[in-house]
Amino acid sequence: MGQGQLTAAPEPKYWHLRTVLVRTIDSEFSTGQVLPNERELAARFGVARATLRQALDQLELEGRLVRRRGIGTLIAAPRVGVPVSRREEGWPGTTRTQAWRAVDCVSAPASAQLALALGIPPGETVHTVRRLRLVQGQIMAAESLHVPDSAVPLLPAVPHVVGGAAESDRARSVLRQLDRLGVDGESRSVELGVAEAKEATLLERPPGTPVLVVTTQYAAAGRLVALAVSTYRADTCKLTFGETGLVEVTPVEAGAVRTAS
Repeated sequence: MGQGQLTAAPEPKYWHLRTVLVRTIDSEFSTGQVLPNERELAARFGVARATLRQALDQLELEGRLVRRRGIGTLIAAPRVGVPVSRREEGWPGTTRTQAWRAVDCVSAPASAQLALALGIPPGETVHTVRRLRLVQGQIMAAESLHVPDSAVPLLPAVPHVVGGAAESDRARSVLRQLDRLGVDGESRSVELGVAEAKEATLLERPPGTPVLVVTTQYAAAGRLVALAVSTYRADTCKLTFGETGLVEVTPVEAGAVRTAS
């Protein structure tokens, strides 16, 4: 097979306009200001309104713009710094629940994939607490906290009723039992992704919204006792990691795919 020469693909018009708009926003506008209407912007930059809408949609997806019905398109506020180290967040079962709000709890046999991630036999019961993280009253993340039944043997039996108060009771019980274990250590990884339908619904964003997926393994008494998969909105927040802000980046093997359960 002969060697081919790579040729640069032409830049789409909307993407070039997006770059121009970013420079214009940074130099001429401030947070909360309303952009001129589409007709004025299209005339100023000499583009079709369809191209302009594509560029504006991209900037909204990136979190640079926000649209308000009856007001127009506004310059979005800078991303909010959200701490994700245990020093700031605490152990999953502690008072960090002031930042995380439990949505529900489901107890079910572990799938083969989840069992492998938790280091438990397939089919063992796993309690999954779903939570939302709010910052300044805004939903920033959705989390699935997976806890093997063997890690919380003193968990009281709570009847499972979908959507009922029993789910809230079960979630609180799992978190309390987890809190009593203490923690020996943790391991975190971060990946860029897009919100699937389930996470998008919890985040109140459309599917395909850019997200940062933080996977945390918690250990106690020399064993893995919890696995948290947290999906953060990449368009409105930036993650901070302790005092130094340094993060170890591990390359992902080709073909490897990590999914959030």
